[in-house]
Amino acid sequence: MEVVESINLITRKPGVRGGRPCIRGTGLKVSDIVMAMRYHDRSPKQVSEGYQVSLSEVYAALSYYHAHKREIDDDIDDQIAKARKLRDEHLASGKPSLLS
Repeated sequence: MEVVESINLITRKPGVRGGRPCIRGTGLKVSDIVMAMRYHDRSPKQVSEGYQVSLSEVYAALSYYHAHKREIDDDIDDQIAKARKLRDEHLASGKPSLLS
């Protein structure tokens, strides 16, 4: 008899992070893991240590990402677009930057 095992490390809750998939028990989104690796060139171990989650949770997030790539990529694109819009609005306002 075949038994299918499941690793339940990724959850969605409507009131947590807009219902986006997160590592269970945290507010850490799957997209946060992907962006850390894609845009900040972090290894799974560095992500695990930096976000204080287990390596298995990082790999579960990556597995979820690969199974739902389009959804997560669209979410990342939306986050980037919103960040750029906020940056552009701030620059247009003439207010000094917090980073200067």
